[in-house]
Amino acid sequence: MRPIGLVMPRGPRGEKRPADVIGNAVKVMRIATGEETEALTQPPNAKAVSSGRRGGLKGGRLRADKLTTEECVRMLYFSRKISAIWNVISFLAFNPI
Repeated sequence: MRPIGLVMPRGPRGEKRPADVIGNAVKVMRIATGEETEALTQPPNAKAVSSGRRGGLKGGRLRADKLTTEECVRMLYFSRKISAIWNVISFLAFNPI
């Protein structure tokens, strides 16, 4: 187990950040005011940047294609059941008895 406080935190794109809170706040302030620039550890994927997403359009379609008829019927049944439950909950939330 690693000791607490010695792990270097990373930003959303893998940037290195200071481990202490005040140092991190100063670093973020300097980046926001333009005193420092962020050095990315990984170059962004050009295709993902151009489409505005990281992953994909094909995952859900492939998963849906693999479902059997019984699984499709079961998913439809439970999705309708869940939406009915949420309709009752939202009705009760806005119309107290």
